[in-house]
Order: sequence, then structure tokens, then C-alpha cells
Amino acid sequence: MRTRTLWTPALLSTGLVLAACGGPADEAAEPDAVEVENALVATYDGGVYVLDGDTLEVVEDLPLEGFNRVNPAGDGRHVLVSTATGFRVLDATAATLSDDEFAAAKAGHVVNHAGVTVLFADGSGEVTLFDPQDLGDGLPDTETFTTEHPHHGVAVELANGELLVTLGDEESRPGVQVLDAERNEIARSEECPGVHGESAAADETIVVGCEDGVLVYRDGAFTKIDSPDEYGRIGNSRGHDDSPFVLGDYKSDPDAELERPTRVSVIDTVTGELTLLDVGTSYTFRSLARGPGGEGLLLGTDGALHVIDMEHASVTASYPVIDAWEEPLEWQEARPAVFVRGDTAYVSDPAAQKIYALDVATGEITAETDLPNAPNEMTGI
Repeated sequence: MRTRTLWTPALLSTGLVLAACGGPADEAAEPDAVEVENALVATYDGGVYVLDGDTLEVVEDLPLEGFNRVNPAGDGRHVLVSTATGFRVLDATAATLSDDEFAAAKAGHVVNHAGVTVLFADGSGEVTLFDPQDLGDGLPDTETFTTEHPHHGVAVELANGELLVTLGDEESRPGVQVLDAERNEIARSEECPGVHGESAAADETIVVGCEDGVLVYRDGAFTKIDSPDEYGRIGNSRGHDDSPFVLGDYKSDPDAELERPTRVSVIDTVTGELTLLDVGTSYTFRSLARGPGGEGLLLGTDGALHVIDMEHASVTASYPVIDAWEEPLEWQEARPAVFVRGDTAYVSDPAAQKIYALDVATGEITAETDLPNAPNEMTGI
């Protein structure tokens, strides 16, 4: 583990630091190691914060130029930071950003499933697979697969070794193919225009979004679930390993410069039913999450976190957290986000430069922090 010394004003004022054995500092005392057991990671314009997940204290401020995105690496310790050149490895527990990077042209989606992490490079169509438990001492061994054409895509490996990967090029993205463990195609569907994103539901069911519904892959076969509108785009969704339901966004105006929908989609992967729920507030792609019991969570532009009973497609509780806000026109601009770990939901407020932690069951705010810069994306380990 990489370490750093934690200096305090009292120590600095004395000009002398005592080592653990009682000797002076110049006798090479071992510095204290940074240990962040429940690290929360948040990006801002110009860097990345590593916070204590319980107190929300900023443990480390890591400068990093550019528009950066963050995703859990899948091993409970590391986070992958998507940069202009690839996926860079951040040790969230030690609060250090290493030079290790999976090179990628236009680093895109990161998916953790069945103990395998899969990276997608939009600029090349290269899919990179690795065991996240091998992170930490340089880059791990990887397997790669390259799609026929580069596109904004996503891939996920199933427990049986099958690889589900999107089809597309710079002009269109029509569907999905599935490859066996030897990477031979065994299934394909081109009934998913504008394919985007993926979610895993119970019984290793994979759902990908389309401009007219969703495509469901389970037990070696595809099933298409149509939207009730001719154009009913579901581009972002959240699943839960113990739930047959998937929570998705829903946009129905193909000509809108920026549609601010108030309806979400609730997809029953067993019955094939797609239900639209009007939550009475708009939201963005960073607003969707799932609670510890599989409940849906939605952070609205009204500033509240809304709890959704997925089976009955109904809002059961609404917890005010931040002031009302409006989605910015550019998707890269900071906007409130929600990230859930265990029983805690973390909500960011870029306008106020704050992050809150609240109990999903009660809505009680358990911690909050002020930040020097507006937070954008969040993730955790």
C-alpha cells in the first residue's frame, strides 16, 4: 500500500516529529498510511475528491485536468477514472491515483458483473475484460475483443462466459450480439434502434435500452419489450440482482433539444410488462438508483429523493434533500447525482458545493459536507 504522512499544525509548529520508537523524525519514522474503508469518490472540474463515506470528510484532493468520469472497478477497493487517454486506476482505500491506465480511445462504459470488469472504448470498439481482484500491482492480464465498427457501446460478460456486446457504427446502433466463451456469435438481435446502456436483473437477466423500448437477454434468448409510444427511448436504467424489475428513464419527444421527462419506466423482465410512472418532477441520467431492498430511487429536479415500489410502480416516499434545480443543456455540466451503497444514499448538490448522506429507509440526513468545488460524478467502493 502506498502511504503518506498526515501532518498536523501542532507537529509543524514544534519543528520536530517524534517517531513511533520515541526518536526524532530524521530517524526515518514510518509515515501513517491512509485507510479509507468506505471511500466515496467525486469528480470536479480539475480533479477528484476521495471522501470518508461515513463522515464525508475530504481525505484527499487529487488534481486531474479534463472532464473525468468515475466507476467502481469491481474489487471493493479501486475506482476507474475515465480520462482523455483511457481508464486510470485510483486506489480509493489508499486515496492515491496511480499511473496505471488501460489505454482507450474515447473511454466509455465500465461494467462489473459476475466477477469480471468490462471496459468499452468508443473510439476503437475495443472491449477489454479482466478480473478486478488482480488490480493493485500494475495492470492485470486482460482479454480483448474488437467490434466490427467503433461506436458508443457497452459490453457485459455473463457467469457462463458469454459476452453480450452492442452492434453499431458512427451512424447507427441497431442492436446486440452475444458471443460464446470462444467468442463465436451465438445470438443476435437488431430490434433495438439506438441501443444504449445495460442493467442486470435477477436470474442474470440483462436489459439494454432502445429508442422504442428495451431488449431483454435471458437463458440464451432475446425478448423485445416495446414502449407504448412509437418513440419511447430508454437510454439509462438501473437493475438489482435480487429483483426482476428494472428502473429506466423515458423520453418520448425525438425532436426535443433537451427533453425534461417526468415519467420513468418500470420494466418487469419476467412478464414483459413495461409500466410508465409519472413522478411529478423531471430528472436526469444521474438521477436513477436502486435501494438495498430493490426499491427504485429517483432524485428529482424538485430536490427530493423519491422512493419507488417497483412491483406496484408507485412512489411510496419522498425525502427533501436539496433545493430545486434545472438540468443544464450540456450533459458534461455538473448536475445533482445520487449514488447508493448499502443503506445510504449519497446526493450531490453542485450549486451549493455540497454532498449529503441519507438513510434510504427514513430519509434522515446522516452526514453532509461543504466542498471547495462543485461535485459532478460520484461513485464508491
